[in-house]
This record gives sequence, C-alpha cells and structure tokens, in this order.
Amino acid sequence: MSLYQGPSFQLVDTITSEELDRQGGFQPRQRPLLVKGAVKKWPAWDKWSFDKLADLKRKDGSEVVTSFQNGLVEQGVTKEPLHLPVAPYLRELAEAAKKARENPNEDVGLCPGKVWKQLKPGERFHLNWDHLKSFTPNKVYLAQWDILSEFPEMKKDFDITGVWPGWRWTWEYVFMGPSNTVTGVHYDFPNNWFCQVAGVKEFLLFPPENNPHMCKSLKYDWGATLSDINISKLDEQPVEREAFAKANGLYARVEPGDALFVPKETWHSVVALEPSISLAVFGLTIPEILIGGGQSEFKSLLHKLHLYRWGNCTCHRMAAAPAKKAA
Repeated sequence: MSLYQGPSFQLVDTITSEELDRQGGFQPRQRPLLVKGAVKKWPAWDKWSFDKLADLKRKDGSEVVTSFQNGLVEQGVTKEPLHLPVAPYLRELAEAAKKARENPNEDVGLCPGKVWKQLKPGERFHLNWDHLKSFTPNKVYLAQWDILSEFPEMKKDFDITGVWPGWRWTWEYVFMGPSNTVTGVHYDFPNNWFCQVAGVKEFLLFPPENNPHMCKSLKYDWGATLSDINISKLDEQPVEREAFAKANGLYARVEPGDALFVPKETWHSVVALEPSISLAVFGLTIPEILIGGGQSEFKSLLHKLHLYRWGNCTCHRMAAAPAKKAA
C-alpha cells in the first residue's frame, strides 16, 4: 500500500434530474454539477450500445474506419494514431461489458464503490493511487470520435438543450473504450456536459483556485491546457506529485445515465472502471466565441505555421526523449 495520499477530495455537488426540473432547470454556474439520470430520458439511452453502434455502416454500405488514440496523449510522448475498423473493437467491448455486468467488483477504483457509498457531502477523503499501478492505461482508445458529424441524424439521440438551455455553438465528441482508460489532467476553455451512456467513470476535478498546484505544461492541445502531472506515474514524478498533493479536488462517480457539468478552466482527469460509452458536449456562447474562441484559433494558426509549440503537441507525433549514454 502506497504511503502517498495525494490531494484531498470532496464529493461533487449532486442532484437528480427530477429535482433539477423542479428547481426550474440548470442555471449558469462555475462549479461542477452531477445530474443523476439525465441521460435516461434521451433516445440514446435505448439506442446506443456497443453492439448497435458496431452495426453502423456508411451510406455506401462500407464499414466505419476511424482514428484511434494510441496511448495517453495529454502527458508524455504522443504516438501516431491507429486507423482501424470500428466494429470489431466495439464487439470486443460488448463482450467485456457483459462480463463486467455479470461480475461486478466494488473493490476496484481510485475510490472503490463500497467506500464511495459511505461518503457524506462535505467529507474530505483521499484516493487509492495504487489502483493505477495495476494496469497499463490507454493502449488503444476510441477517443474524441466525431461520430455525429459522420452520422448527423444521431444528434437527435441526445436532448442536451434539456439540461443546457439557451443558444450556444456546440460540438460533440464520443469516447468509447475498455476499463482502465485514462484521460490525463487538463482543462478545456469551453464549458462541457459529459454524458455517460454505458459504464462507470471516475472524474477527478480541480477548480481554478488549484492552478498553483497543477504543474501547467507547455505541450499544446487545441482548446485545452495540459498538466505535466501523470496520475498513472506519480511515483516517477517527485516534483509534480509533491505539488499535486497540495490540491483540493472534487470527486464524481459518473454512472450510466448520468450527466456531469464540467465548467471551463476546471482541471480534470478521468479513469474508466468499466467499458464505457460517453459523449462530451462542448459549448460556447457568442461572447465566449469572440474572446476564448478567437484566442484558441490564433494559437492554432501559429501552431500550423510551426511558430507555436510545433513538435510538442497532441496533434502531431512527438519524438521520444534521446536515450542516455552509458557511463
């Protein structure tokens, strides 16, 4: 058992979908909010499964092929993505999800289920970082799949305006992968509704007041700011792990049917406990487009011109660090 406690956490603010409706719906806020059962009202709850999505075909009848994330991209060396057919991958996930349902295990996780159930709102607690030592994260992950651009009719399966009223420019990415996938520590410049259709994910969230402890990275990612903290390799990062331990975080266990509001500039990392299907919906109001969107596009242009962090980014393969010569 590791002696490293790391940051302290509290449970994220949580409300049921029904109670949110009784309160008049979602109101703008700067802290994360977990809405239990929000996705269960949407067509996606019945229509999206690994098996059904594996049956998707393009208009010409051909199989769907897309890019898969090859390892963790937020921290460390970015590897070339893998271009693979989707159906075989999803059918493997369907079988793994079936086994997970048949053999539930409440002893695993950064905050195991049997521990999480005993926690009270406002109670401070620490996570079990040894959980991450038991697996190799993100071997192959279908992350940020722009499925709704390829199959726009599927947008009707998510009634995001039901929890996020008002006009905004939105874009959506789907994440599908096995248990033990990890999304590295980062924050996004837009607000985000993270909608869980299948599987369970643990969210670690750190509001902006934790900035001094989050080890901001120089690695470039469009729309996001990354951290040098790799939660899967804290034992190898003495400087980062010491800073990280000073943070005060929020913990959310996002179960099937839940939706989590992640405010802009909130640091977060995600660990999958089961094979999962998730949809991240990012949104910008007109003022946010003019301010934050303009800055991001300007940096993107400079990056494409090789004038801003070229070769140190998530969108192009990074060279590995040179090997040290023997003494």
